[in-house]
Amino acid sequence: MAKFSIAPKPTFTVDVSIPQVGGTPAMVPFTFKYRDRTALAELFDSWKEKAEAIGERFKGTQPSLSEVTAAEVEQGADQIKDLVVSWGFDDELNDESITALVRSCIGVSDEVVKAYSEAFGKARLGN
Repeated sequence: MAKFSIAPKPTFTVDVSIPQVGGTPAMVPFTFKYRDRTALAELFDSWKEKAEAIGERFKGTQPSLSEVTAAEVEQGADQIKDLVVSWGFDDELNDESITALVRSCIGVSDEVVKAYSEAFGKARLGN
């Protein structure tokens, strides 16, 4: 009989491709918080609501590039905070370092979310 536990591990680690300007992406291990299907759906729903609130905030205005970038950085940092419990950078995982990462590496939050989502997809397909 196969050894398998229905209760999943509370975390899992995946290498994430971190974009670097003028260089090749660096593969950095990220340890993520596991969520069951319901909790994952609730998280994605909350992100959708936050994105819609940002859209409403800018509705009917001509926001500056700085304002749009600030909103994107905040949203990306919040996503990383929602998912990540540790990472392979020398920098401590905290609000300041997460924001610095999102500011300095364009598209990094998308890569983190993508790696998280793909881990669930691979599990669904049986690796």
